[in-house]
Amino acid sequence: MSETPSTGFSMIHPSSSEGQVRSPRHLRITHPVVAKRISFYKSGDPQFGGVRVVVNPRSFKSFDALLDNLSRKVPLPFGVRNISTPQGRHSITRLEELEDGESYLCSHSRKVQPVDLDKARQRPRPWLSSHAPGAQAQGRPVVAAAPGLLRAPRRLVVFRNGDPKTRCAVLLSRRVTQSFEAFLQHLTVVMKYPVAKLYATDGRKVPSLQAVILSSGAVVAAGREPFKPGNYDIQKYLLPARLPGISHRVHRKGNAKSESRKSGNWKVSIITSDLPNAGTSSQIYIVLYGQHRSSAPIYLYGTDGARFQDGHEDIFTITVGDIGTVFKIRIGHTNSGHSPSWHCKKIQLQNMNSGEEFYIPVQRWLARDQEDGEICRELPLINRGQPILPVTKYEVFVATGELWNAGTVANVYISIHGKKGDTGSRQLFRSKNSCKFLRGQTDAFFLEAVHLGDLYKIVIGHNGLGPGNGWFLDDVVVKDPTTNRDYAFFCHRWLDQGEDDGKIVRELYARTNSIFSARKKLELQRKETWAAESWKFTKGNTLQFYNRLTGGFVRLHADGTVDALGEKTDKHGLFDVIFNKGNTCIFQSHEMRHLSLGIDNGFVTGVASGGASSELRVLYQPSRCALLTSVVVPGHMVIFDRHGKIADESSGGYANLSKEFVIFVKGVFLNSAVVLLATSLCQALCLQPDGTCTGAGNQSEKSYWKVHKISSGICMFESVKNARMYLRIKDGRCDGTGTGDIDCHFKIKKNLENASISLESTRSPGLFVGLQPDGLAKPVIYTKDENVCFYPQVIQFGRENPMGMSATPSQGEEKIHESQNHSVIPSGPEAGHLLPSSAAKEIRHSQSGETLLSEDEWKVIVLTGNTGTKANVTLWVYGDEGVTGPISLSKDSPEQLFLPRQEDEFQVEIRRIGEIYKIRIGHDGTGGQPEWSLQRVTMKHMRSKKMLDFVANVLLSGIQMDGDIVCELPVIRDGQPIFPLVRYHVDVYTGQLKQDKTESEVSLCLYGERGDSGLRLLRKSNMPVRFQRGQIDKFQVEAVSLGKLQKVLLHCEASDKSQYWYCDKVIVREPSTASESIFICERWLPFMSQGIIHSEIELYLQEMQINHQPKIQEEANDGDWKVTVVTGELENAGTTATVSLYVYGETRCSGPIILGSGKHQLFSSNSADMFKINLKDIGEIYKIRIGHDNSGKDPRWYLEEVRLENLVTYELLCLSVDSWIAEDENDGDVWKEVPIARTNKAQLPVVVYEIHIHTGTKPGAETESNVFINLIGTRGDSGNRKLHQSQSNKTNFQRGQVDIFSIKAVSLGQLRKCLISHDGMGPGNGWFLKSIIVKSEEEDSSQEVLFPCNRWLDEYQDDGRTELELIAESSHGEGRWTGPATS
Repeated sequence: MSETPSTGFSMIHPSSSEGQVRSPRHLRITHPVVAKRISFYKSGDPQFGGVRVVVNPRSFKSFDALLDNLSRKVPLPFGVRNISTPQGRHSITRLEELEDGESYLCSHSRKVQPVDLDKARQRPRPWLSSHAPGAQAQGRPVVAAAPGLLRAPRRLVVFRNGDPKTRCAVLLSRRVTQSFEAFLQHLTVVMKYPVAKLYATDGRKVPSLQAVILSSGAVVAAGREPFKPGNYDIQKYLLPARLPGISHRVHRKGNAKSESRKSGNWKVSIITSDLPNAGTSSQIYIVLYGQHRSSAPIYLYGTDGARFQDGHEDIFTITVGDIGTVFKIRIGHTNSGHSPSWHCKKIQLQNMNSGEEFYIPVQRWLARDQEDGEICRELPLINRGQPILPVTKYEVFVATGELWNAGTVANVYISIHGKKGDTGSRQLFRSKNSCKFLRGQTDAFFLEAVHLGDLYKIVIGHNGLGPGNGWFLDDVVVKDPTTNRDYAFFCHRWLDQGEDDGKIVRELYARTNSIFSARKKLELQRKETWAAESWKFTKGNTLQFYNRLTGGFVRLHADGTVDALGEKTDKHGLFDVIFNKGNTCIFQSHEMRHLSLGIDNGFVTGVASGGASSELRVLYQPSRCALLTSVVVPGHMVIFDRHGKIADESSGGYANLSKEFVIFVKGVFLNSAVVLLATSLCQALCLQPDGTCTGAGNQSEKSYWKVHKISSGICMFESVKNARMYLRIKDGRCDGTGTGDIDCHFKIKKNLENASISLESTRSPGLFVGLQPDGLAKPVIYTKDENVCFYPQVIQFGRENPMGMSATPSQGEEKIHESQNHSVIPSGPEAGHLLPSSAAKEIRHSQSGETLLSEDEWKVIVLTGNTGTKANVTLWVYGDEGVTGPISLSKDSPEQLFLPRQEDEFQVEIRRIGEIYKIRIGHDGTGGQPEWSLQRVTMKHMRSKKMLDFVANVLLSGIQMDGDIVCELPVIRDGQPIFPLVRYHVDVYTGQLKQDKTESEVSLCLYGERGDSGLRLLRKSNMPVRFQRGQIDKFQVEAVSLGKLQKVLLHCEASDKSQYWYCDKVIVREPSTASESIFICERWLPFMSQGIIHSEIELYLQEMQINHQPKIQEEANDGDWKVTVVTGELENAGTTATVSLYVYGETRCSGPIILGSGKHQLFSSNSADMFKINLKDIGEIYKIRIGHDNSGKDPRWYLEEVRLENLVTYELLCLSVDSWIAEDENDGDVWKEVPIARTNKAQLPVVVYEIHIHTGTKPGAETESNVFINLIGTRGDSGNRKLHQSQSNKTNFQRGQVDIFSIKAVSLGQLRKCLISHDGMGPGNGWFLKSIIVKSEEEDSSQEVLFPCNRWLDEYQDDGRTELELIAESSHGEGRWTGPATS
């Protein structure tokens, strides 16, 4: 089903924020909706503190989206599949049923265990949870926060990039840390300049809020420019932090105070070796570690020439404050520049207050391509009376998990913390393996540091770069060769912004007891295995137990004896689960119902079903094998020897005994079954939006596959979420874009050793569905490797094919009904909706208490009238609990069916739909006879012999003016229909835009509280030609009364883009009432979403009105405007960039209003997008500026028109643009300004401003950076424009050169100043600007304005600024300006 569009307004307030406001595509107006704040708790678990979620149509497009989101937050074995009221009495099935401020229970099945919500709410929650501020009331005990989370708001020092003197301290409170973007916004306000990126003080990027939390206490705030090294010293702004476990140094009484005060100034002398290429181009930093704390990284650089060259000594003076007695230093560099390798000879430190000196020989390379590849070294200092700490080479073992796509290509960093300091952040660079961090691999690294003492934690993470940057980390083990101790750090979680909690940095605490750590790991593996395999033990399943040692199946004979020598087809080897509670089960013989598998007096035998000795506990091992132990006598197990006979553990050697069993479930791949093809304990084969398949998908509804059984052992797999898309192998690719042909046929090969299956292509024998390490599916040749193994899980069992027919995609589809542990899966419009309890009661009441058994076999008798048909006839049967259909009424000899005045009998199976209240029957108009006279349909229950008689007497014709090829018939009780037949009047409005019309077939399905009308072809219009531009087509749809209408589904199949159709809205009227139901569309059909073209769209009811025109649901506020942006119909006219709008009024400018991004289905070719903005107090509008940020794969954009409508006064401004906005079109400008005519004033002209840029003649004056200019005059500004391509030179901004550019803007009046800047990109980013001259001509005036500069725009020159404000000399009496200064 296609994604349902929102149909409300979205408020976009003028803001300088860079956040994006998502808005729907194709004339989608978004209204503000009231967000619902709802708490969700876990069924039966009062210890779970609950999560709070804000629910609105923007955050959750569907109820399934909410379930998927909650599945990541509420720990349940099968995810959240059911939401109920607190007592579990009523299930919630729609977003509209959720109430603001209420609490609900989450469960993975319909069975819900109530929870004491008062107790659950009292549970304290860690910082950064979704709990509102003030959760810990006064007097309530406070628990420690989770590792890595703040226990209380902490202080963070924020430095300005390149300017360490500009800094401020920020409290990391809940208010400013709702998200990383919100935190950047807060810093923008505090620092008083735009903050777009954060860096650590050593230059590493801080990519997320978690990285901020785990930082050293200081960050560097930058705009879009790169990191600029500097002395970012935080000791003056943060309280001294002692290293854990180190006491304060004890000073002699006489000089403690003076030493504390004066110990912060050090002289640092660094001698670079005289080896060839020993010097470096990189930035060198040093860190001093004292007993009180460590210093921040201090960069050693100067302004008097190159540093750290071969054989040179470089001397610096640094200030670190009172860090206590220094016991080690760390020296390193940033690995930057053209020649970053460095060989350090020695370092000398001198305390300039006490005179204490340290001589530190180094004689080591700090280089990625030398020695061990490290670019930093730790060196101990010798202090009198204190033992010297040894330099230790720690061995670090990093285990990547077994999940698919668990590996990463990102750079991984680790910081090891001990009682005597830390290693600092180190990249895990050189592994013993050729490729690092592959799935299932353990990488070993050496990390050299001054001995840290007892280790207690590590901080590990990655930089999130590269195509496969997510990472599943299993654990880390650090070996300390000095003490011969191992420290285990258990993780078993994702470090991935798209998985788990989104963190890419984790803080892990040590477990020195390796036995305890291994036990925890084993327990977790067993728990995960049980969660993946427990579905097999659902009551009613039939199982087989395979023993790998004997190679046979467990079987129970009639005399009660048990062995493990059975064949796969042995009927004595089948066991039914008749009791299940947790992992305790009773396995009853399928052949002999009075016997069950049990352990009696320590002996495995057949026992009476239901007795205590028949209860067995299932214990799963990580190998996916199960142990069967006695519940009555724990420790007694089902054990066999290698000959398949019953044994006990004392019978022989361990190698000759087996107590592990592989469990198989019968009937997994029956026709119409829904299965999950698990690829690991928590992943499954999933169809992705681009049609590829991955084994790294979540085990959710997105990974469900419907089985179409072709013949014995051969099946097709159709995606449930994306109907009519089948798994296939074709042309060397394995994907999910099959259409149901032979390329989609797979032979199922069952693997007895682990209960997995492999899928072999029948078209290409020998090729199997396999997985690459990143999880992507591909055809492979069969091996016994796990990459061809899939572990099926049944979501919904299927059934054997009726009348021996094989399943094909063209056959009738049966609705997937809810099983005991899984929720309903919709399958298109014919799946229908469950009726509310009120409708069910209404039906049952009208039936006088009679109950129709509908989960059984029915005989359907169809009587044809005078006109027969050779078309395909289909039946749907509706009950108060569901619907079955479409059911194809066919036989082996179709030419003998539906002849005139003939009765045809069919046997069909109808399951679990409750009390039947209507049927729908029709044909497809094929076979050369488009008409069919239907007299009567009779349904006879095979078991109870009760009958339902439906009198039709209709001509189902596709050529009659008022005819239809489908009819609905209600159940008749006491001579009256349960629900009446209604002829709905449907008005379909086609849009007014260009090419809105279509010749394609359009179908419609009405949904109400009593089900649906089925998909009906709209063929009988009141107009001679349907669906023309601006036209209203009127149709009639006859159906059994649907009750209150809820939504409409529109379907339009278009062969090419020229036949796409733009629907404005649909209005449905019921003749018996004066009401009308309005469904706003304002969208093209088909449309593309997430890379897939959708031919269907669901429209939800806007409002019910009586004889009124449709209106906006809420009153417009003062200053509200509707903005319509029309993208041209040229090929590739759409854009992937983010579009912004500026609106200029007589009083002020709106500032940037970010309308949205083309990445989110906006601004596509031949479309119109609507937005609601507020321009209060802006004054009379005289111009707009619209443009984009040139981002995405295809940022080019052809803008046709912009319309602004005042929602209070209905003033309408239509602004034609009809121009490309692209860097490779016209003048390369990505902004367009459009003037607006004002009351009693002439429209301002669009002026071409010719800009002459004079670059200075100083050495190095040229730049390769991107340069931007903003002209400011008496009528506003031009906005920041990139100076794209010089009209006078091939290369921009060369030394001594004059470059000429031009920009177009609505007349700015007299120019007063300009803002000139560059982005600092490129190898030569500094720039010496001499002056700027701007020339312009208007109809009655001209001007030439000089903006002198004679300054560097260089982060290393002058004041380090790369943006300057230049004042026009004409404002001081020079220059020329003719014409009025103001308008």
